[in-house]
Amino acid sequence: MSDPYASRPAVHEQKVDGFGAVRVLPLDPAADAPLLHRWVSEERAVFWGMNGLTEQQVSEIYAHMETLDTHHAYLVVKDGEPAALLQTYEPEADRVGECYPVEPGDIGMHLLLAPPAPGGSTSGWTAGLAAAVSTYVLLVLDRRRIVVDPDVANEKAVARFARQGFTTGPRVVLPEVDLPDVYLPEKHAQLAFLTREVAFGG
Repeated sequence: MSDPYASRPAVHEQKVDGFGAVRVLPLDPAADAPLLHRWVSEERAVFWGMNGLTEQQVSEIYAHMETLDTHHAYLVVKDGEPAALLQTYEPEADRVGECYPVEPGDIGMHLLLAPPAPGGSTSGWTAGLAAAVSTYVLLVLDRRRIVVDPDVANEKAVARFARQGFTTGPRVVLPEVDLPDVYLPEKHAQLAFLTREVAFGG
């Protein structure tokens, strides 16, 4: 089967042993909106904060993000199939930067896994995707530490980051924020951190 994403340039490509070929593609807000809208509209994605938005609103949010130097969105593809939505950001330019002491080399990250296939699970994908994403964020982008801020009620995400080697930080309340056509209320978040030394042993 042909890869519909083969013609799109990648910022990172990696073959993960026992998992597959992973490509990290800059998000195309218009072309990827239908796919992302399906993902973020599912009940399992309620903590992503986009439940109830229209496809057009989702497209506009990522089109706005594309204009920023501090926030970036990517589609992560595994063997030609969409596997995750990755967002990176500069913590000092985000609401999380108001809630902890940002250090040089920090980079914020959000990761939304694709829904599992019918009758399947994303659990087998997590380690492989984490390896490729961590390589891109920490090594390719040359950063010292990843910070994540899952909602404290999102126990699955908190546990997943712990399995990946993230160290739990403080629980904080992220302030309200306005984005184009969407309002994000304050968020009770569990900060967690992954250093390059822990991820790659040096």
